[in-house]
Amino acid sequence: MADNKCNRDFLDHDRLSVDEYYEVEHFARENGVSPSQVSKLIKKNGNDRMTLTQAVRELRDRK
Repeated sequence: MADNKCNRDFLDHDRLSVDEYYEVEHFARENGVSPSQVSKLIKKNGNDRMTLTQAVRELRDRK
């Protein structure tokens, strides 16, 4: 952690990190789908959380 509080790390909370499995797993649990479904949705729609949340809703509505 930096000593200067003005210098912060870049964190993009609007995006889901595909490389971090725990983020995919947390998003899947939070939205009631499997991690493999989340991975497929990321490949199809990108890693924007809002877009993925909308895609999960559409997926659940189809069932």
